[in-house]
Amino acid sequence: MKRILTMMMAIVLSLAVIYPSSTGAEPVVNEKLGVPIVVYGANLSDTEKASVKKSLGVENEAEVEEITVDGNDLVKYIKNGNSKARMYSSAKITRQEAGKGLVISIVTEGNITQVTSEMYANAMLTAGIEDAIVEVAAPKKVTGHSALVGIYKAYEVTGETLDTERTDVANDELNLATKFSEDAGVDKDKVGELLTQIKKQIAEQNPATKEEVEKIVTEQLKKLNIELSDADRQLLIDLMDRIRNLDIDFTKLSGQLTDMASKIKDKIGEIDPGFWESVKEFFTNLFESIQSWFK
Repeated sequence: MKRILTMMMAIVLSLAVIYPSSTGAEPVVNEKLGVPIVVYGANLSDTEKASVKKSLGVENEAEVEEITVDGNDLVKYIKNGNSKARMYSSAKITRQEAGKGLVISIVTEGNITQVTSEMYANAMLTAGIEDAIVEVAAPKKVTGHSALVGIYKAYEVTGETLDTERTDVANDELNLATKFSEDAGVDKDKVGELLTQIKKQIAEQNPATKEEVEKIVTEQLKKLNIELSDADRQLLIDLMDRIRNLDIDFTKLSGQLTDMASKIKDKIGEIDPGFWESVKEFFTNLFESIQSWFK
């Protein structure tokens, strides 16, 4: 009986390590950067909006600012956008201190069908949004494009101003990324990796000509074993050359892109790998001890 009770206590303690209690943990209001902003697609029904609130964890949260994004915002931030477009994808944006980088989480992955976390992150960096935690949600299957418009609007609500030339290029980047994954059949995650690696090389090499940009694009396509049609390859080169010509601090961008792979994972992936190693070691020792009890 003593052994059984000991085993039960060990299991309870191990669960406490993985699922620490959050009782009494109150969210801290950032008085410098402001409360999180939640942007809802204007075409959500009341039921759908309630579903999105639950997905974003704000159904009972008072310390958030809520705004809506509609077709008029789409036209403002996306050249040649359709003001009558229906908007469903929504987002929660929490600004971070400078240097913290971007952390993107799609909390309803099954409902965002075209845009990945890395695609959002790449477009946001191009647009000039560098330090934020962003969670994206939709109550039903949508492409996910309107969430980016919502992110732009939320950013400007905080008093910042986005360069429309940069947002225009960012939107073209997102459209091209989804084109590659939907029409060219390239894996979505690989598309995101391709964009990240090309921009990282642009940031590090600081190419002076379009020909140098083309060389970088060609090298990364080969490195990632991605095949594009000549037309799609040219679209990618043209886009990256436009990014080269934007007024971007490429030194800062290089650091962001280097860290992006670890910062665009789901929240569970953000935990220090050393923590998981300690958990692994804990369980190894635990089960070895349990085995010894029955020998």
